[in-house]
Amino acid sequence: MTVYPLDRLYEEMAYIAYHFHWPYHEVMKMDHRERQRWVDEIAAINTRLNRMAEEGT
Repeated sequence: MTVYPLDRLYEEMAYIAYHFHWPYHEVMKMDHRERQRWVDEIAAINTRLNRMAEEGT
């Protein structure tokens, strides 16, 4: 069993909950791989939105 850094867990949970407004218990049910996938998807959305804002579209 791999020990997962608690700080990283809270960081992922906060990021997902902040952007998608998902409740604590829903985010906690996810394993690391699933949470990381959502973190990556949110980051991609933010990147696209920032790029669009810079381009004025």
